[in-house]
Amino acid sequence: MTTATLLAGSLVLATSCATSPPAARPLPQTPAEHVVTPVTTAPSKAPEPVKPTGDAINVHKVRWTKATALSRGKQVRLTWWSGVEPCTVLDKVKVKETAKKVTITLYEGTSPKAKNVSCIMLAVEKTTTVKLKHALGKRKLVDGAKP
Repeated sequence: MTTATLLAGSLVLATSCATSPPAARPLPQTPAEHVVTPVTTAPSKAPEPVKPTGDAINVHKVRWTKATALSRGKQVRLTWWSGVEPCTVLDKVKVKETAKKVTITLYEGTSPKAKNVSCIMLAVEKTTTVKLKHALGKRKLVDGAKP
């Protein structure tokens, strides 16, 4: 960097090669009560078996993660991740069978019993078993909640 200054008719020239580093700023601190630490663990127990309640509110489709044919294909056991009851319950299961595929859709919602209840954010693996009209055979099994 070069600076030129005119003093009383004389030219003064000053040069500099070094620059000072910017002052280090401390990182903003987040209060400990606002720090969220994600925890990933393997399931510690078998999925919780549930049955549809038929009375949930705010019902929506939910994707299942696993489907297993049982009883020579006359039943299908579905497994999915969900919330804790009564905040998240299985409302109903819809099954649509065609010659080429079987579409199964899970619907979850909130139980009417959840009024004035604090709901914790905890994932629970759940399972339910669905009876088919005809054995699954070679038909494709489709999750009705997938777009």
